[in-house]
Amino acid sequence: MATNEQKKNEEISLKGILDKIEEWFYFLFSKWKIIVIAGVTGGILGLGYSFIKKPTYKATLTFALEDDKSGGSGSVFSLASQFGLSLGSSGGSIFEGANLIELFKSRSMVEQTLLKPVVYNGNTISLAEMYIQNKKWREKWDKKPKFAKIQFLPEAKRKYFTRVHDSIFGVIYEDLSKNSLSVGQKDKKISIITMEVTSTNELFSLYFCENLAREVGQFYIATKSKKARVNMEILERQTDSIRGELNSSISGLAKANDNTFNLNPALNVQRVPSAKRQVDVQANTAILTELVKQSELAKVTVRRETPLIQVLDRPILPLKKEKVGKLKGLVLGGFLGGFFMIFGLITKKYYL
Repeated sequence: MATNEQKKNEEISLKGILDKIEEWFYFLFSKWKIIVIAGVTGGILGLGYSFIKKPTYKATLTFALEDDKSGGSGSVFSLASQFGLSLGSSGGSIFEGANLIELFKSRSMVEQTLLKPVVYNGNTISLAEMYIQNKKWREKWDKKPKFAKIQFLPEAKRKYFTRVHDSIFGVIYEDLSKNSLSVGQKDKKISIITMEVTSTNELFSLYFCENLAREVGQFYIATKSKKARVNMEILERQTDSIRGELNSSISGLAKANDNTFNLNPALNVQRVPSAKRQVDVQANTAILTELVKQSELAKVTVRRETPLIQVLDRPILPLKKEKVGKLKGLVLGGFLGGFFMIFGLITKKYYL
């Protein structure tokens, strides 16, 4: 049970806090004119910002990855394993989860996307050129010989770019990756990836979003199924080669049989070429049979190893428009102006 002395100390402490709050209140109240002026000034600046700030347009694309190697052709692989056949696996899981998200933000994918052709104002140009026009860089470059002739043509080969091209690409990439491009999973429990592209040009947001998704999708599929595809191509070449050898052996056997037609049975040595050709035909037939089987199974492997990228929602015009409203700019600017003025007055009084 609290003693009288403890109760008295608590009352003194609480009274001190209330006195301090009252002191600060009267201090700020005495400066109300300065605070109001700061709030009004902030409101005017916020209103001006709402007029100057260009609206932004957000393109959103969502997709899901289907990379289940146990479904669909599972029965075929079970049957193949019973005969001791190993169809292999590409195995690559480097583009799963966070790694796949980072692939969208990689400089390589962004730059390849920027070189894709689009139709803008009746002309076919690259997305990089569209970005430059939107930023109005050409007007500044015309006065600088170093940049005046710089062009980013659609589907241009990256190896022909100069250091100036690389530096410009570097600036564009930094701006897009930090301010425009967002990729992630909104819900960790759901394997649906959402990509958002925000810019001041509605068509650029739309085109860049769709082309980046297409570029990454093609690279992802080609990489995931590369090992199985290479194996299939090797088997197809071997099959064609053995088929040619078999056809040659069949022709040779027929020719050898013609040479031994009505041959004296006592001259068996003349039948040796025919016997050799017969062995070649049988051997090549057995090899071709096995290669054809392996080749068909390799085609199944390619289909199995090729992941399915299912686009769920594509960006549709008109895109979502985000703009700082006049009322919002006025209120927010006024609040921030007043808040920072109060903070400055409290700091000045506390330290001085």
